[in-house]
Amino acid sequence: MYKLGKKMIAGACCLALLFGMAGCKTTDAPVSGDATPGVTAPVEPTATVAPTKSPEATKTPEATATPEVTTAPEGTENPEPTEAPKPTLEPVVKLEGTLKDAAMDCGFSFGTVVNAYTKRDLNYMMMVMDEFNSVTAANEMKAYSMLNQSVSQANPDGMPAIDFSQADEIVSTELLGIGVRGHVLVWDAYMLDWFFREGYTDNGPYVDQATMKKRLQYYIEKVITHFETEFPGVVYCWDVVNEAVGDSEKDYDASDARHIRTLRGATENQFYNIIGDDYVEFSFLCAKDVVEKLQRQNPEVSITLFYNDYNAYFPEKRDSICEVVKSINSYAKDANGNYRKLCEGVGLQSYIGGYGEQAGCLDESHIEMIKEAIEKYHKLGVEVHVTEMAVRNYDEKLMAEHAEFCGKLFDMYVALNEKEKKLTNISIWGITDDPSLGEWNDNYRQNSPYCGLFDKDCKKKDAYYKVLEAMTKTEE
Repeated sequence: MYKLGKKMIAGACCLALLFGMAGCKTTDAPVSGDATPGVTAPVEPTATVAPTKSPEATKTPEATATPEVTTAPEGTENPEPTEAPKPTLEPVVKLEGTLKDAAMDCGFSFGTVVNAYTKRDLNYMMMVMDEFNSVTAANEMKAYSMLNQSVSQANPDGMPAIDFSQADEIVSTELLGIGVRGHVLVWDAYMLDWFFREGYTDNGPYVDQATMKKRLQYYIEKVITHFETEFPGVVYCWDVVNEAVGDSEKDYDASDARHIRTLRGATENQFYNIIGDDYVEFSFLCAKDVVEKLQRQNPEVSITLFYNDYNAYFPEKRDSICEVVKSINSYAKDANGNYRKLCEGVGLQSYIGGYGEQAGCLDESHIEMIKEAIEKYHKLGVEVHVTEMAVRNYDEKLMAEHAEFCGKLFDMYVALNEKEKKLTNISIWGITDDPSLGEWNDNYRQNSPYCGLFDKDCKKKDAYYKVLEAMTKTEE
């Protein structure tokens, strides 16, 4: 009856917004991806920006996608081409249960992505309610979606104005008893340039360091406080800084072991330019101060602060991120002279496979790299979340292989937590297929058309059952 009651509540809420829509996805409304802002800020449009994930950084040596064909030796009569045998795939067992319940038994919560479009999609929201206990807003909680230029210009105190209306729609998912990963407070990509300028104008001079620090501190405090006050206990963690580590030497100062990016493509990182090379550490200090202030007011406040990045399981970037975490946690001291633990978690974005192509997809070497990264981050004494996960697959004919890969990936996740909890959340952003995606679409490259545990109509695929099976295996 409880489950039915939840569905009735969700159905009523969604139908009020939906008014008759029943499709799981729309081709012009991407579900996910930091690279594809699906929601515009009140003033600045952001829907047509380019992807941030580096294609070169995510490619791996091409994997064999189809069986090799061999021919009979020369001179053999009536030579017949012979296909090499396909690897034996484990049968799919269609177990009962839900992903979130199985995941909780393994020690981690289970999440997916929601945006302004999917929030109005009845099929999608019913799937979310049934299977997940955590959601992340695709873009609605990012600064470029919430900052309001015209109101900021009119503010007598000179502080930035924030429009929470679209973000509040996402966080109101708490009516279904689902927690929210706050994503994200500070991100240089697509950041509104006027935020850094005098008078919040489009072409005025950039402000000085003291003014920028004051603006950023104000923004972080207002955002964290708003969601905790309006939706107590719902936003259980925040990605404080997102994707600050560069991918190649042109992106950062070679003398910086953290590899904090000074450039993103041809665009300068104004947080770095104006605040300084410690802007990441400063952002975490601001966030921690806010959380501790809220905890003094209410001891039940519990918000974990994360650093989040893509390609975070590739060894070079993994090691740079470790240096970032160490730097953050040796940045400020308490009244007793002890270092304050400002960063409490690492978000391991997991877009797995070739970027825009099948080469590199379903390569099991990624599973081992992800395992090694989780273990290395865990040794830093922080929580680890797998965030924004998509197991890419561009070939509909490889659905069975995709399902098998998903099962093996989750076998690894479950095994990590058997003796010690090393992983506390997995959030899948590539959760539903979308065969209609064209190669020009950011989500085609970001997630791929056949990445999901569910099909385009939110129906369970073999990949779903392989993941569920991996999380419900018991020792004999």
